[in-house]
Amino acid sequence: MDKVVGFIGLGIMGAPMAAHLLDAGFDVVTFVRRSPPDDSLVRKGIRVVANATELASAATVIITIVPDTADVLLVMKGEGGVFAGNLTGKLVIDMSSIAQAETVELHETALRLGAAFLDAPVSGGEVGAKAATLSIMAGGDETAFQRAMPIFSAMGKNITYVGGPGAGQAAKIANQIIVALTIEAVGEALLFASKLGADPARVRQALMGGLASSRILELHGDRMISRTFSPGFRIRLHRKDLGLALQGAKAHGISLPATALTHELMNSCIAHGLADLDHSALVQALERMSNHTVGEGQ
Repeated sequence: MDKVVGFIGLGIMGAPMAAHLLDAGFDVVTFVRRSPPDDSLVRKGIRVVANATELASAATVIITIVPDTADVLLVMKGEGGVFAGNLTGKLVIDMSSIAQAETVELHETALRLGAAFLDAPVSGGEVGAKAATLSIMAGGDETAFQRAMPIFSAMGKNITYVGGPGAGQAAKIANQIIVALTIEAVGEALLFASKLGADPARVRQALMGGLASSRILELHGDRMISRTFSPGFRIRLHRKDLGLALQGAKAHGISLPATALTHELMNSCIAHGLADLDHSALVQALERMSNHTVGEGQ
């Protein structure tokens, strides 16, 4: 069993994921990319090495979860990167949300270096990362997926092998389309009800008992009403994911009109300084157009 895990990316998602691996008995190694690991991870025994190359040589499984395609390429292929380490017989897992084409290239490069590679992005946000209930959707060799299962099981609950190289990223972008469009729909609905004089909190309560019920209405509808927009998942990152969806759609001749609309609403939010708010703050783009705030006048 793989016991030494190199973990790159100790952000909102990565830090609790690494903590769960430590709690499960894995020896976790990291390096200081932007800031050192927090005290709780240090107390749990996380080790720090000089760079990603040293990390890759020390571990048998290497995990990355960083913001964007360029970040993954830098930590994999850049100076002092993972691919400069000894990767023979090892498993590299990228749990970021990045472009599918680059993901397939990473699979091919890892294979040439003697390693297996999985693209295994996650869904569930900060709440799921902290509770170890993330959904994990993996693409790559199925034998490599089975090898990774003890590690995945320490961080998530709904763990699915979805196909070959790049399939995990395709599944994650599909997830992000559904989440974004549902946030937009919930925002429109609560704004409509509020503007017409109904109490949006009571409307949300009523809708939770019918066909319109969803986790987005439950969690993000509540954020819109309570104006609680501290990030679980930032608008700028979700906008990036929708950009990947539109990029893939263009490459494959697919029409995604509602995705394009929601991407533009996120652009508006970012232009108004909301990039680092939770993606539920998408409602603020709708509110500006209607000159009304959800719950205003209640």
